[in-house]
Amino acid sequence: MRRRIPFLLLAAAWGCAGPGPEPLDPARSEGEFRVRTLEDPGLRRFAESNGRAGFPSASWDLDSLTLAAFYYHPDLDVARARLGQARAGAVTAGMWPNPVAGLHLEKVTNVEPGLKPWTYGFDLSLPLETLWKRGHRIEEAEKLDEAARLALAETAWRVRSRVRAALAEHLFALRELDLRRLEEAARGEVVASLERKLALGDIFRLDVDAAQGDLFSSRSAIHAAEGRVAETRAALAGAVGLPHSALRGKAFAWPGLDAPPPEESLGLDPARVPGLLNRLDVRGLLAEYLAAEAALQREVAGRYPDLSLGPGYLYDQGQKKFTFGLSVTLPILNRNEGPIAEADARRKEIAARFHALQASVIGETETALERYRSAIAELGEAGRTLATLEKREKATQRAIELKELDRTALTGLRLEKLLASQSRLASLRKAEEALGALEDSVQRPLGSRHGPPDAPLSSPREEETKP
Repeated sequence: MRRRIPFLLLAAAWGCAGPGPEPLDPARSEGEFRVRTLEDPGLRRFAESNGRAGFPSASWDLDSLTLAAFYYHPDLDVARARLGQARAGAVTAGMWPNPVAGLHLEKVTNVEPGLKPWTYGFDLSLPLETLWKRGHRIEEAEKLDEAARLALAETAWRVRSRVRAALAEHLFALRELDLRRLEEAARGEVVASLERKLALGDIFRLDVDAAQGDLFSSRSAIHAAEGRVAETRAALAGAVGLPHSALRGKAFAWPGLDAPPPEESLGLDPARVPGLLNRLDVRGLLAEYLAAEAALQREVAGRYPDLSLGPGYLYDQGQKKFTFGLSVTLPILNRNEGPIAEADARRKEIAARFHALQASVIGETETALERYRSAIAELGEAGRTLATLEKREKATQRAIELKELDRTALTGLRLEKLLASQSRLASLRKAEEALGALEDSVQRPLGSRHGPPDAPLSSPREEETKP
């Protein structure tokens, strides 16, 4: 039996071994990031598990790009790691304190003849917490775990929000480039028409030079628009969590981008008050507050002493004795005033943050709604202007067919229509930005849009590597 004791101690020590070292390899992680693509088999399986058959699609919309972001984006990995910490804290909170074992060995030097000089014994110390302190710890850890889950969901919403904004900007940049190219072609026609009139002596050279200056400006605008397209494509790749090269040659789509929903279809009237509780950060602060309440109760319970039971065995010079001890912590020097004050201050700080967040959310929602109303009105005016120009274009085309006007009038009108189209595109961009801000203020899709799937609690990339 004595020979087995060291083996048992060694086995216990081996069972307590923790995770091994995992050194970071920056070069390897950079290489893994640069080879990410939208054709990854793991991404396809992840998308199919979320109801997206036929993935990847020919054109990438907000839903498919959001799924790719949920698969790749590092912000979600950070939120999942924090959730893992909260889960580990819940395990720690539920642990019972270990008993403490003690061995005693004494030698009596003036022992009487016939008695053994050795006295040895064994005892245990069994700590017992009072007043449900362990229950308060578990409750606090459970609320912090809930707050971490809500933080993960909030991070997922913010990732989707950035993808939405980046996709809209890229599509607007592509449309702007198309309009700039059409404008350059129209201005080229104007210059060619004016040069013909100059050759006939109908106009002055100054008129041609002015038109050529406008043509050169439109060509410069094309180069700027091309740079904007590349910039927004890179921003979209970053929002998804991909390198820039992963989006080259990809087609993008957004049905309904040209028709922002009217205010009455947003469903904000019944959601204004409940909408505060729909926000994930508000719910997360509520969970943090409940955790702070539990922590305060735990510290208040810490005023009262804990017990420790001490059964033992003593071999005293041939006599076998069983012992029992009871120890109590004495709240003499302090009654846990400091930790109680800290926990109470923490609770008050979270309550103040909650009220500040409520006020901020109300202000954000009202400001975003007014901004959306203004943008929709501006978009409507731009649409009416464009419709008027389209009617004039049809009338001018009819007059040209009847030989009442020459084609120069039609070219100038088409150029004016292109400028109006650019103005409407700018108004449409403002409306989409305002709608995005309004969605972010209530943290849910508005109108006919549907929300993203729930972000997985564990990384789908790590799930792919498990055996």
